[in-house]
Amino acid sequence: MKRIGVLTSGGDAPGMNAAVRAVVRTALHNDVPVYAIFEGYRGMVKGGNLIRPFSWGNVGGILHKGGTIIGTARCAEFRTREGRRQAARNLLAHGIDSLVVIGGDGSLTGAILFQQEWPDLLAELVADNQILLETAEAHPALSVAGLVGSIDNDVCNTDITIGADTALHRITNAVDAITDTAASHQRTFVIEVMGRKCGYLALMSGLATAADWVLIPESPPNLEEWEAKMCDVLNQGRKIGRRDSIVIVAEGAQDLHGNHISVDYVKQTLKERMDEDVRVTILGHVQRGGSPSAFDRNLGTLQGSKAVEAIMEANGKPLSVLVGLQRNKIICTDLKEALEKTWAVRKAIEEKDYKTAMDLRGPGYIEAFQTLRTLVRALPHAASPDKRHLNIGILHSGAPSPGMNTAIRAAVRLGVDRGHKMMGFQNGFRGLIEGKSRPLDWMDVNGWAPVGGAYLGTARQHIQGRDFYAIARTIEEKQLDALIIIGGLSGYQNALELFKQRNSFAAFDIPIVLIPATIDNDLPGAELCIGADTALNSIVNAVDNIKQSAVASRRVFVVEVMGNHCGYLGLMSSLASGAERVYLPEEGISLKDLQNDVNLLVDGFRQGKKLGVVLRSEKANATYTTSFISALFEEAGGDAFDVRQSILGHIQQGGNPSPFDRIYATRFAAKSIGYIEEQVGKKEPASACVGMINGRYRFTPLEDVPRQIDTHNQRPKHQWWLALRPIARILAQPNPSFRSKSTTA
Repeated sequence: MKRIGVLTSGGDAPGMNAAVRAVVRTALHNDVPVYAIFEGYRGMVKGGNLIRPFSWGNVGGILHKGGTIIGTARCAEFRTREGRRQAARNLLAHGIDSLVVIGGDGSLTGAILFQQEWPDLLAELVADNQILLETAEAHPALSVAGLVGSIDNDVCNTDITIGADTALHRITNAVDAITDTAASHQRTFVIEVMGRKCGYLALMSGLATAADWVLIPESPPNLEEWEAKMCDVLNQGRKIGRRDSIVIVAEGAQDLHGNHISVDYVKQTLKERMDEDVRVTILGHVQRGGSPSAFDRNLGTLQGSKAVEAIMEANGKPLSVLVGLQRNKIICTDLKEALEKTWAVRKAIEEKDYKTAMDLRGPGYIEAFQTLRTLVRALPHAASPDKRHLNIGILHSGAPSPGMNTAIRAAVRLGVDRGHKMMGFQNGFRGLIEGKSRPLDWMDVNGWAPVGGAYLGTARQHIQGRDFYAIARTIEEKQLDALIIIGGLSGYQNALELFKQRNSFAAFDIPIVLIPATIDNDLPGAELCIGADTALNSIVNAVDNIKQSAVASRRVFVVEVMGNHCGYLGLMSSLASGAERVYLPEEGISLKDLQNDVNLLVDGFRQGKKLGVVLRSEKANATYTTSFISALFEEAGGDAFDVRQSILGHIQQGGNPSPFDRIYATRFAAKSIGYIEEQVGKKEPASACVGMINGRYRFTPLEDVPRQIDTHNQRPKHQWWLALRPIARILAQPNPSFRSKSTTA
């Protein structure tokens, strides 16, 4: 029988435990024994009790934990052939010939070498009479599935690595807090972030926190006297009213000549040239620790499940794959190829070939860097007389969603930098109808990026009748050349109505761009909407707290989450929190479902279970409400457990946007300004909604929206995340044979 070993190696990363949990439970679900290898490669070399079978319950209650429960350690012995031979012997003692390795590029490089040497290592062990020939013949090849667990996000062939999103949370929260104190004292802070020779964390945290200057290794300042340019930008910021200055420095930052740029050097430069109080903050390992974000929990979970699937499909043949995320899909690519690309980036940086380094990072990285270069300016570029300058209206629509302010800030600054005039309409379409607007200039949106809510105001309103005439009059009076609408389904519906009225009102014959912003994640033309990630993290944090409050009480919590008729928040939060059951609008609820779930909970608690969490999407069923389910479980559970309900409500819509939502909002705004510039002046300018589909930014024509919507349920007809439902069922099912009494999901 095939047996799988799982280990975590190298630096720890938040989300590793989610990956270990998924590997163990997916393997056991498929009747494949799985062994945990403690302390990484050291455990493999030393063997003994450091390699032991894991049961379903061994990985209970670990989703929310940072670090790795099976440990990690550096191992000089594994770098020798003798050490790798001993590791092979220890694996074969347990019948293991498949490995899931969760670690950085160094750990994965070791796995590649081990896999390539495997046949020769076994031949040597047979020759030394350390294993039987029959044993070697039964395990002729080693299968390796690598998962990148690293906050640095520096390995190619995956868009993001396990732990990077959590690190961005840590950095963003720290910079937000530092910004407050910096503004209080009109002080400059220089902040060092991790990442080795990869500037991902510095670049993305710069976008997310509205930093004033960012230094990354792949693209050093392109001036010999870059220090003077940096100080000039920060001084200009002071003159126009900025009370704080934030400089983010990647730990591997260097100048054009390859000289390391340290935070201390930046501090000294700023202090001498600006005559200002400058402080340094080195965030250090706080970026790597703590509870993983919802994104990292789900990324680790999905990649762990895919790794087991890849090993089973290999069916004993040599396997060497990297399990990564590309274009919002979990896929397997050649591990050696991924590592060679990774090494090529570092080589380019070392050789000061920065163009090649940036090209190897990919077009998304380059676009983000170009956007950041504009946003860190103290003032916009002077308007060019050779370029057409547009009047662009911008407004919100629908319920508030974290990230709306971020999108406004980015759109305004990017638009103004290109010479356009930006006009903000207050309270959504009501402001457009009544002509209530105000010009938005560069400094008008200063400080908006990290703040939740909607400074311009927003509302749900269906336009009809005389509203069309009023809106047409406003467009003509304000001489608007285009509209940007940031919001949910009501905004899409209203924009479509304007589009349909073009033949009656010439004023509507302008490009209209819709930026998806709703926690429900239920809009066409976008796999992910601004605000959904923040809401997901709010739910997961709340469920974590609920679990802590109830773990000693033999209690079941029924938790209601938002989402309207879309179950995205329900399903993804169940994956990230380890809930036993989730009820979705797409599936509905039957009395048979409820009875079956009660029976499973009762059985589990009688076997030693201490806690149960059931999630219910707010519109999963009109009859079987959260209160009804709670009462039913309380009655049917008898003395096995008691029940509490928790309706999370609007905490899911509030709070400051997550780094993911801030970055998404900024990129959507950049794409929207570019789209408008392309469409203005055309005989029939197009209108569209922007979104990320299959990992690419796309514009879905507005007239195509009705065909993509399930009108009755007000959600897209195709919802990509529903394909993850089987994985959620497998991982959340009760301990099949109650292998241990620790059965908390």
